[in-house]
Amino acid sequence: MDAILRFEHVGKCYPNGTHALHDITFSVKPGEFISIIGPSGSGKSTLLRAVNRLITVTEGHVFLDGEDIAHQRGATLRGQRRKVGMIFQNYNLVYRLSVLQNALHGRLGHLHGLRGLFGLYPEEDKRRALGMLCDLGLEAFCHHRASDLSGGQKQRVGIARALMQDPLVLLCDEPIASLDPSSSKTIMDTLREQTRTRNIACLVNLHQLDVARAYSTRIIGLSKGRLVFDGRPDQLDAAALTRIYGTIPPNALPATPDKEHDDEDGFTAARAG
Repeated sequence: MDAILRFEHVGKCYPNGTHALHDITFSVKPGEFISIIGPSGSGKSTLLRAVNRLITVTEGHVFLDGEDIAHQRGATLRGQRRKVGMIFQNYNLVYRLSVLQNALHGRLGHLHGLRGLFGLYPEEDKRRALGMLCDLGLEAFCHHRASDLSGGQKQRVGIARALMQDPLVLLCDEPIASLDPSSSKTIMDTLREQTRTRNIACLVNLHQLDVARAYSTRIIGLSKGRLVFDGRPDQLDAAALTRIYGTIPPNALPATPDKEHDDEDGFTAARAG
């Protein structure tokens, strides 16, 4: 199966001299659920933002659906961005608007002219958004203001908005960092299920190593802007953790069965908060 996303020798140096990414090379296929881990400042957010050109790389190439997005402009760039859905740690909703209106914002990139300017969505888009919100357990909140929702509910609205784009790739920047353990599990279950059923790729920045192990088909580890680990969750051993973090973080290695018992998905709520 061909890769939907490829990084080839990508680097990013900010104007202040900070070199956030160094010679990053990897590829992503449809259906992969990839967790990106590493200490704060390791380049995780910069890497995600390079995929949809929220930042412009200074070296190398980023290929999305076979096209180099790294240096595109105008309508061509807008067309490529439609293929990438992004889910933010702080939800990034318009709180004065309804849940349904926020979900429909995922279709803005597909509207043209006055329809896009005034948010005049086709009835088919409205039906799809309502159906998606129902699938995500938000049917009772469709016409509520987004500001009235809990954190977990807001994040599900963010997922609905991203999926309304019909993306090829989902980018999730610490999507459970602000959530309680129960809401965290709901969000991770939803992301994994949508990745499977839609056969899209999902890249998730995470600090919770147990969650990364439980949900990922693959884990990428960054350290000081360099890719130092790329493998299966069961390969994330003490040596790999030391390369990523410089030491082994507390509770980073899987617990032994007699000390702790995870649920059927391997998600331990006590450690995921």
